[in-house]
Formats: sequence, C-alpha cells, structure tokens
Amino acid sequence: MSKVTMNHGAGGTLTFQLVKGYVLKKLGGSPFEVPLEALDDAAVVNGVVLKSDSHTVKPLFFPGGDIGRLAVSGTVNDIAMLGAEPLALAAGMVLEEGLPLADLERVLASMKNTCQEAGVWIVTGDTKVVEKGSLGGMVINTSGIGRRCEALEHNLAVVKRFRPNLEARWLLDSNLRPGDKIIVSGTVGDHGVALLSFREGYGFGYELKSDVAPLNKLTLKLMEEAGGIVAMKDPTRGGLATSLNEWAEKSGVSILIREEAIPIREGVKAACEMLGIDPLEVGNEGKAVIGVVPEKAEEVLEVLRSHPQGREARIIGEATRDHEGVIIETQIGGRRLLPPPLGDPVPRIC
Repeated sequence: MSKVTMNHGAGGTLTFQLVKGYVLKKLGGSPFEVPLEALDDAAVVNGVVLKSDSHTVKPLFFPGGDIGRLAVSGTVNDIAMLGAEPLALAAGMVLEEGLPLADLERVLASMKNTCQEAGVWIVTGDTKVVEKGSLGGMVINTSGIGRRCEALEHNLAVVKRFRPNLEARWLLDSNLRPGDKIIVSGTVGDHGVALLSFREGYGFGYELKSDVAPLNKLTLKLMEEAGGIVAMKDPTRGGLATSLNEWAEKSGVSILIREEAIPIREGVKAACEMLGIDPLEVGNEGKAVIGVVPEKAEEVLEVLRSHPQGREARIIGEATRDHEGVIIETQIGGRRLLPPPLGDPVPRIC
C-alpha cells in the first residue's frame, strides 16, 4: 500500500501500522516519563500531562452533540484517562470558506459550555481558512495540559496495598495484571451509531443520541472515593475491541470478556445488526473502560453507578494468562477471538 487511505485514520490496525511504521520511526525517542512511543492516551513531560487531538466529524452537528463538544471532551478525556486533572486547552480551528458564521458561533458556544462542564479553560489557539470544498465545514484541533492530583495519589496508594510490586505513577495501558477486573462505565456504540444514523438518514425506530461528554469529574470521583484503578481508557476510534487489544498487547496479558455482560442499547444493537457491523468496534465519546484490582472492583462499580455517567456500568471480564489476545465468551457459551478492527466501520465520527 503506497497511499494513505481512510482506514489509516480510523483507529484500528492500519492506524497503528501507520503510526509505528512512519511516525514513531521519525519522531520517537524522547527521554520523557511517558513518551510518544508508549502510545498511551497522552504523554507525560516533566510531570505535566500533554495531549493533542484533531476532530473531523461529519456532520458538524448531530443528535447529542457537535464538533465543539466533541473537541473539548475528547482532549479532556484523554488527559483524565491517565489519572490527571485537566487544566487548560488550546484550540486550533481550520474553517472552510463559506461556513455560516451562525454555525461557527454555535460551535464556539458549545465549546464554552463543555469547558464549563469540565472545569477547564481554552487559553490560546489559532484560526485558518481554506478554500470552499476542502473540509466539509471545519476541523478543530484541541491540545491540553493536566497535572497530578490528590485523587491519583490516593488511588495509587490503594493499588499498592494489593499490588506492592507495581511501580506505576500514572494509569497506563501497560499496568494490567492477571486477575484485574475490566469495567465499562456504560453502554457502548452510542456515539458512532447515532452519528451514522443521522448522517445517512437511516430510520431504525429508536431515538439514538451520541454519548459525547467530558469524563474528568467521574474519573476523579472514582479515584477519590474508591481507588484501586490501574488503567483507564476511553474507547473512541475502533471502539471497545481496539481498547482491549491495546491493553492486552502493552500489558502482556490476555483479556476474557463476557458478551452478555456488555451493556448495549437495543437501538444500537438493532442498527448494528441491520448494517452488519459489530458494536464493539464502534467509537464512543463518553465512556471509559477501567482496569481495577479485583479486591476493589465491586466498590468501583458501586461508585460508578452513583454517578449519572456510570449508572449502566458493568464488570465485563478480567485479565488472564490463559489465552492470547482478547477472547469474548458468547451468550451461547462459546468463545471467539475479538481482534482489533482494520479500520472503523463508521468513518469521520470524531
């Protein structure tokens, strides 16, 4: 393959081939605590968490959100997944000639409201304009910084009570160990299926809405009130399948999940069956997958369910050494491999 394809940007296997085969080859090798080549949700540079993310969603407005809410939430969530407290964002906007100023104002208002919800500020940025027909409206890049917080310190102190040999200062993809429980904070597939349904005009007989939201206040609550969390990840591009496979590869474990335990809305399930796509491969923008020491799993689940963003949380499986990769136990009792997708079955959703 000699050219970039849409699947290279979809968060699956081809994305990682592009990043590892090209980006890391030229830009890797920094001396920092969590460097580029760790390929975690964010980097750590001299104790500061740093993240950058670009958003190309089509259309700009969709049920449950818009590109502005998506841009703020996506960067806030990636910082929060390391256990950090997000502080401030930079926003770079590339606008297409002909974009209605009313649409721009609507997006900016949404960004402001989402920042207020998350408790962060946009403090700098950049604006460019390109020729009509180049973008489909606009593209937004948001970069953000975060810091260590007391909640993370408390969480790691709880982890060390049960696992004194785990030398971890952040919640990284490589922290899972056999026996750790896997929790998902709510229903999966909502964002991608809602956006696809709206964009293509599909009628499935259900009201489908994106789950896009900042999760930093939820993650702080989990670390403060429960603890014992070793890893967190927001299953965006490539969905749950990609996130679990990243954990398994980086931690050197296998993961067993139970299909019947995974929360999926009936509307999402019906839409995926009609379209022939797997909801576990569909991107989410307001959910977290959480790895927890087994002794604290029920407590973390209880705290999750006490928060509006975690009411439908479930324990869906555990890390093991009994297999390779990610294994899903089906509802009829069989088992099958759950590989990472080559690409996202729903393009341009984030």
